[in-house]
Amino acid sequence: ANMILLTHNMMVSPMKEASKTLPLKIEAEEVQELEKEFNLVFLVKIIDRLDWAGFLEASAILNQQGLPSSTEEIDKTNEESMRKLHHALMEVDVVTGALVCTETGRRFPIAGGIPNMLLNQDEL
Repeated sequence: ANMILLTHNMMVSPMKEASKTLPLKIEAEEVQELEKEFNLVFLVKIIDRLDWAGFLEASAILNQQGLPSSTEEIDKTNEESMRKLHHALMEVDVVTGALVCTETGRRFPIAGGIPNMLLNQDEL
């Protein structure tokens, strides 16, 4: 399992006090880069489903630079820029660290690339 930015972008805080619209903040302790097969068709289809602002924020935390500031700026015909997007979305894996609810401050640990999003009994 991998805690990649694509996965992160689809996650929301399970805290009942939290709105389900804000991205979780990444606190990365160990990050690794794993080569994954480049799939242009998949990338083109997923772009419009991303929370782009949340993706850019998470990308910056993980030192992924040079990404377009909006989806309108993406040149889907430019293989180099699409490969850069693929790398940031699919190949940067947070191995250890935490996801933090930006509203409640609740930390969810990441171990072995897997975030533990389970709530304690008093949080249900």
